Amino acid sequence: MDLGLKGKRALVMGGSKGLGRSIADALAAEGVAVVVSGRDQASLDKVAAELKALGAPAAFGVPADIASAAEIDNLADKAEALLGGVDILVLNHGGPPPCGPLEVTQDQLVEWFPRIVQHPIRIATRLIPKMRARKYGRVITVGSTGMEQPIPNLALSNILRGAMVGWNKSVALEVAGDNVTCNILAPGAIRTGRLMETQAGVAKVRGVDVEQVIAERAKTIPAGRIGVPEEFGPLAAFLCSDKGAYMTGNILRIDGGLVRSI
Repeated sequence: MDLGLKGKRALVMGGSKGLGRSIADALAAEGVAVVVSGRDQASLDKVAAELKALGAPAAFGVPADIASAAEIDNLADKAEALLGGVDILVLNHGGPPPCGPLEVTQDQLVEWFPRIVQHPIRIATRLIPKMRARKYGRVITVGSTGMEQPIPNLALSNILRGAMVGWNKSVALEVAGDNVTCNILAPGAIRTGRLMETQAGVAKVRGVDVEQVIAERAKTIPAGRIGVPEEFGPLAAFLCSDKGAYMTGNILRIDGGLVRSI
């Protein structure tokens, strides 16, 4: 599908693997120039080459640690310099360790708040004013179904990602008149490294194979299966297009029907 995105420029954080990579692939296939961030320059360079093969007119990898304010500022500056500006910003990062709600420590809150809340907001605040001036911008936050239905044993994620719901809605209302949209994509169980990590922990506690745990989890999903990353990125590309311009301030689930609430 031609979504009319040729000539647009995107910064996809955490774009070297998993859901971020799925979004980067979908944008590249639509002719978007892309900067992806991650930790390892060699991996990022490989991804950049693959994005060009998919159709990106330009693709670059810029290493950045989401925990570092200085590196996040540098990422914003480098992305703008390499692309000539950023029209699409994808806020994506790894999640915190599993724990119950009464197991969350003050040290964990201090460690993870910048990664999940403070620094994503920081980079968005740097880039959104220029989107408003150009009268086009798209901000996609990769969230979690835990934003709507708390996920057992992921209390730290549930707590901190909830703050991003309030931020997303607030900023969406502020910038909608300038053709800048802000939406959250909430994945359910999708076969990524993060899913394998969390389910491996469950399998270890139970003393069973991780694939058994995954198969059992699939039975709790109305679709009857675990999702794949290729089912995630195309929705982000649609939201970035003019066809998705009337959608903002939303949480859109890609979860196979997992969340039961209306």
